[in-house]
Amino acid sequence: MVMKMMASSIKWITSAGEQAYTSLPCFSTASTRKRILAFNVRSMSSSKSNVKIANLSAARKERIKLPDYDGAYHISDFLRHPSGIQAMLNTSALHTFQFLHDNTYRCTLPKVQLLNFEAAPVIDLRVTPSTEDCFVELLSCKFEGSDIIERQNDHFSAFMSNHMTWNTIDSEPFLDIDVKLNLSLEIYTRPFTLLPASAVEGPGNIMMQALVDRLVPLLLQNLLQDYDEWVHQKAEDFS
Repeated sequence: MVMKMMASSIKWITSAGEQAYTSLPCFSTASTRKRILAFNVRSMSSSKSNVKIANLSAARKERIKLPDYDGAYHISDFLRHPSGIQAMLNTSALHTFQFLHDNTYRCTLPKVQLLNFEAAPVIDLRVTPSTEDCFVELLSCKFEGSDIIERQNDHFSAFMSNHMTWNTIDSEPFLDIDVKLNLSLEIYTRPFTLLPASAVEGPGNIMMQALVDRLVPLLLQNLLQDYDEWVHQKAEDFS
């Protein structure tokens, strides 16, 4: 986005600005016009380089014992089944749920209140299950709403990964989950522009870690509940 804006600005200076400089006697030489153009580009680049970015992160690892079900209906079978994918995406809490392509899904969350505005978070997730593990990756995160809300999409980026593995320890099956969340925010409004990025990152990291610490156990709880329901449904189908 920054490079696109810079390219557009340079194009404007080259086409419209140079014509204006040519019409003035004191800016009539080519060398003078080049110096002015170079000055404007340097000023513009300098202003962009001063943009502050706050980098926030949170992570959580957790291990939970899995039910055995007499060795049948392994967790890997569930996570590769459409029911398991929907459980991982928690589709019951979504406003809409859509398959895109290549194990990629678009999830629209219910609208949330941001100050005096309503916004609907829209996230694209890729789910890659296998016989050995399952990987959930956030590909994009945007907000739908008013023009003011949607303009904020240009000022942040997010990355999330959820890596699930399973193993047997002392004859007991366990599920391990490793969640990482990273967020980059452009600081462009007062009074935050007057503060160092660390002033935003400190409380921001605390807030994000508290969010992850609360959501990961809920994710595991719901996942095991859906897993249990799927196993019992399978058992009924074969009975």
